[in-house]
Amino acid sequence: MQPAASRSTGCPAYSQTLPREPRSAVVARRLVRASLTLWGLESLIDDATLIVTELIGHAIDHGRLASIRVVVSRDSEKSVRVGVVDRSKADSTRRVDSDDDLLRGLGLLLVDALADRWGTEPYRWGKQVWAVLRERETP
Repeated sequence: MQPAASRSTGCPAYSQTLPREPRSAVVARRLVRASLTLWGLESLIDDATLIVTELIGHAIDHGRLASIRVVVSRDSEKSVRVGVVDRSKADSTRRVDSDDDLLRGLGLLLVDALADRWGTEPYRWGKQVWAVLRERETP
């Protein structure tokens, strides 16, 4: 399945529909990197690309259909919102248990640590898990 071309979604924002598979994280990171560069928010690129990777992994684990949608929008002049839409209504919650043998399932803890805020926006047919990152003032 070929991914659809990226498109502007207004205010400014970009989105792309991708296959619900691990290799889509590469394309999602590219979309995030390009969007933040266009908006002059390069200082957020490392955290935003890591967050979108974790959100893609979450959607792969919990989504139901063959595709997901990545959305990158400008929350304000100094912040960005990165989201991944899937067709699952399953609630997205952080894991609070700690297991040294656990190899997966800690992605939302990482999102929580890196983002200024994050959450889940429910839709009638699924949800969007999103995170907002804000550029810090330099002294």
